[in-house]
Amino acid sequence: MSSRLGKFVDSVWGSVKTRFSRKSKRDEISRSRRRDESGPSRSSHWNKSGSSKRPSLDDDDDDDDESESAPDPLMWSKDLENHYYGEFSFAVVQGNSEIEDYSQVETGTNATFVGVYDGHGGSTTAHYIRDNLFLNLMRFVQENRTMSEANLNSAFAATEEGFFSVVDAAYGQEPLTASVGSCCLVGVIWDERLYVANLGDSRAVKGYLSKSNKIAAEQLTSDHNASSKEVRREMKAMHPGDKNIVFKKDGMWRVKGIIQVSRAIGDAYLKKPEYALDARFSRFHVPERIRRPVLRADPSMYSRDLKPADRFFIFASDGLWDHVSNQRAVEIVHKYPRAGIARRLLKSALSEAARKNNMTYDELKNQRKGVRRRIHDDTTVVVIFIDNELLEQKADVPLMSVLGGFDNPGQSMFNILKETIPNA
Repeated sequence: MSSRLGKFVDSVWGSVKTRFSRKSKRDEISRSRRRDESGPSRSSHWNKSGSSKRPSLDDDDDDDDESESAPDPLMWSKDLENHYYGEFSFAVVQGNSEIEDYSQVETGTNATFVGVYDGHGGSTTAHYIRDNLFLNLMRFVQENRTMSEANLNSAFAATEEGFFSVVDAAYGQEPLTASVGSCCLVGVIWDERLYVANLGDSRAVKGYLSKSNKIAAEQLTSDHNASSKEVRREMKAMHPGDKNIVFKKDGMWRVKGIIQVSRAIGDAYLKKPEYALDARFSRFHVPERIRRPVLRADPSMYSRDLKPADRFFIFASDGLWDHVSNQRAVEIVHKYPRAGIARRLLKSALSEAARKNNMTYDELKNQRKGVRRRIHDDTTVVVIFIDNELLEQKADVPLMSVLGGFDNPGQSMFNILKETIPNA
């Protein structure tokens, strides 16, 4: 997306947020969320660790000691922070000229929220989701006085509806607003119960101790990607009269020959005929009229109580899983110190991406953003550790909002629940 389009959409977005605000309370929440303007900007922290000291790292077959090499100038991390159920590690690396991954971790009393938003076609949708989905969820939790799969579904639907308001307001002057979308992976731990909602091909993986006392991986989400036979069967069943609903292009299975994911927020041009893009926009042009939404925006859901064998959960965009298997990822997390473990996972993925392109990771780090996208995608990793012994202690944890790319946390909007939700 061009910078001109981005600026235009930002201005429209501001007016639409005010115009379509459903409650004055939500406006108050949004205003209080803003970061201190004197704090560091998003773009200035891709070469800094979030902690005051970088941990010493042991040698590993696919992860050399960082202390002997320069830091990655396009990587940001919060090496280790606390949440109500334990600790978490958070890292992001940029590949695109303009980063399209947005993300957040929200910590509260008896609650933790993780959001990973992997944008495509530009950053606008992912940015919008980060600014709105969590607040939408808090609104529904307030109204219903509980966390539930239904509330998560409603929050996703409200976020999709809100973004379509942005598209509607901008489409006349900037039609490409209709081409921007984002995968959306959310994890919520609430009152010792885990909820996961997913659109697209980001992934949540659990690390747990098996009966043989070895670390094992369990994938908690389905990949909504046309590379999956199951997804292709689903698409063909939902669109029986459309022979071109999914086919291979440039060696990859794609929905309408354009996009790999089958579910996302945004991508209005594949959901409503009034947002179709004509032949001037060849990359997004669909010759036949869209009669029903091609992409879905209803998330797949997973929920269950935390178990004693649970050790951690990894939430990550597909840039990690393209290069690191589920089992390898949990083995790395289990083997090495917690501090900086999200960064270590990223480095493992980047080292493998570099190897596939006949270069070393140090050589990859010398490539500028944009050029690096030919080698790896923007990638976000969040590792949420579960310390079962802490669940009985009910320790106080700051209500903290950590946004990917920002060194200075803000206060989480979990605080609006303290007077209305028991144990929140």
